[in-house]
Amino acid sequence: MTPYDTLEVRPPAEREAALLAALPQQVAHAQAHSPYFAELFAGVEAAAITSRAALAALPVTRKSDLIERQQTQAPFGGLTATPLADLAHVFASPGPIYDPEGCAADWWRFARALHAAGFVAGDLVHNTFSYHFTPAGFMLEGGARRLGCPVFPAGIGQTEQQVQAVADLRPAAYVGTPSFLRIIVDKADELRADVSSLKKALVSGEALPASLRQSLKARGICVRQAYATADLGLVAYETDAEEGLILDEGVLLEIVRPGTGDPVPEGEVGEVVVTSFNRDYPLIRFATGDLSAVLPGASPCGRTNVRIRGWLGRADQTTKIKGMFVHPAQIAQTLRRHPQVLRARLVVDNDTGADRMTLHCEAVATDEKLAAALVASLRELTKLRGEIAFCAPGGLANDGRVIEDRRRYD
Repeated sequence: MTPYDTLEVRPPAEREAALLAALPQQVAHAQAHSPYFAELFAGVEAAAITSRAALAALPVTRKSDLIERQQTQAPFGGLTATPLADLAHVFASPGPIYDPEGCAADWWRFARALHAAGFVAGDLVHNTFSYHFTPAGFMLEGGARRLGCPVFPAGIGQTEQQVQAVADLRPAAYVGTPSFLRIIVDKADELRADVSSLKKALVSGEALPASLRQSLKARGICVRQAYATADLGLVAYETDAEEGLILDEGVLLEIVRPGTGDPVPEGEVGEVVVTSFNRDYPLIRFATGDLSAVLPGASPCGRTNVRIRGWLGRADQTTKIKGMFVHPAQIAQTLRRHPQVLRARLVVDNDTGADRMTLHCEAVATDEKLAAALVASLRELTKLRGEIAFCAPGGLANDGRVIEDRRRYD
């Protein structure tokens, strides 16, 4: 393994100390230059944010909140710390949510992920991410150019033209979604076109099934994954070890219980919350809405940063029951009232012919009094009546689900 830089192989304690040392400066920078964070962190002493516990006491900013915020304070809801005139691009993601791009080289920090996927200077990169509205095309282009790789900006669609371009230009590398790579190679078979120059790929934007990875490997294409968002840029990336995704060196990760900002124990599935040290867009405790979990130990590839399991679903499990929306945050509020309960999951079914909700609770000691108190809290907070079912600690699946909808309509 040849690291991208020495940051990837430094001792974990050294990395943690560096991240925590940078935290007060980033909080102060956000307070001074971002109207949103000046308001959100009013009264916060930036110099005191020197530990994970202090960070966890700060409020989260949810991706889902950006739409309303941006409608009242265009274009970025007051979150950016750099004037609009000093940015390079403005992008739109579904919602719509508008995202900035600064002028620095590899602003989204993708060179590290491309390097880990085997991209080297001189590789021609066939980039099938969109260059319109969303930032994905520019994200990967910035990283490729930083490595010294020329880029063919293919964009999406036009499968036959994509195949012809690969056959004519003989690119060594592909970036895009894994499903579109499969479409290209299948179309090449149909057209009897030679796309064998493709030897490496970095994919993102959707899940990579093991069967597809193996199918592409059989064709001589080594595929690696990256996890990124349009707001944060690169969050984590895969290496040749293929054992989880390694965090980017420019972010600080927390995994929190869905509907809260409370960190979960290591290994438990929860919502991905990221603090970025980007000076243009200083997102602090940014809740992505994605579920993942931290993997124990270090990667066999030699990189020493924390690993996560990858994308495990969405944290926003809001569901509608008898005409009322029930949110994960309401389940979290219920648990705060009853510390005897370690974890809980609200299961919704209609086995009796009508919507029924049951709060499954992990607890050491249980009795009718606790059950009755839980029923009362659940009714007060959700305006709906529910049942209680107790189980032993560890009895609930470790999958990040707070609300599970089992209703059937067939």
